[in-house]
Amino acid sequence: MRAALTALTDELKRLKSTGVTSVPVSAESIAALRKVMAARAGKSPEQQPPQAAVRETVTPVSASAPAPVRPQPVAPKPKPEAARLLPPPPVVALPDGDKAARWAWLRDLVLNHPVCVANVRPGKKVVLGVGSLEAKIMFVGEAPGAEEEVRGEPFVGPAGQLLTKMILAMGVKREDVYIGNIMNWRPQLPTPAGVEQVGNREPTPEEMAFCLPFLRAQIEIVNPDLIVAAGATAAKGLLGAGAFKTLGEVRGQWKQFSGKPVLVTYHPSYLLRQEASGPVAARKAKRATWEDLLKVMERAGLTISEKQRGYFLEK
Repeated sequence: MRAALTALTDELKRLKSTGVTSVPVSAESIAALRKVMAARAGKSPEQQPPQAAVRETVTPVSASAPAPVRPQPVAPKPKPEAARLLPPPPVVALPDGDKAARWAWLRDLVLNHPVCVANVRPGKKVVLGVGSLEAKIMFVGEAPGAEEEVRGEPFVGPAGQLLTKMILAMGVKREDVYIGNIMNWRPQLPTPAGVEQVGNREPTPEEMAFCLPFLRAQIEIVNPDLIVAAGATAAKGLLGAGAFKTLGEVRGQWKQFSGKPVLVTYHPSYLLRQEASGPVAARKAKRATWEDLLKVMERAGLTISEKQRGYFLEK
């Protein structure tokens, strides 16, 4: 029942984020919810006082005449148990050696780290960054998703495919840059046994703090000229949760992390979501992101053609 209620809460949040303000609920559903609440209180629905009963924030409806109802604010979901039990962040002391040897050592450490392994579901993989160890540009995203935890590689799903196209548009190949994430495992959602997780959640500050030393080690090994933070979560992980309230405050601006300049831009998944808002919104978001990447290209010393400067401008 707890998993069902959690799934219901998540779905209501998702609907609210898409602009839905009402949902039809049958009288039978309300009665079932009241029964659950009464059982938790150790009373029958008839014995339960009005203030302890399920608050009827929805209007019972019949099958023939569904009536819209307005969902009430949902209490914050408790932090995942794994996040509450995380130990202090690890101290990562890279060994001497060339880049390849140090990265191989780090990869073995992360992929076999007991905390990382404990936070990965059976059959899934811990994820470390990939790409050129001589890269001038490092892209940092949020966390592995469904495709990434299967492949064990960051940015391989739809958002990753779009990122690859963005990198190619800059005049470089995916294998010429380095791509990593703040997180080394996919943040889990409550899921019934034997059922695949659907959807993703934002990492907790504790989860990001634990994985950050692994990212710092990757930056130390690769030693890129600059870093691109893709999305608000990546920006929070690098700049600190209190560095900004909305991504718009820092998007397109140069910041600093671990001694490296950081440019904050939109996550490719945001651009994919804008496609559903229509061609105008999609083009606007793409152009804004491309302007950020032009700044990256200039700082990295890449050649920029007039054609590239004109990408996604109104014709």
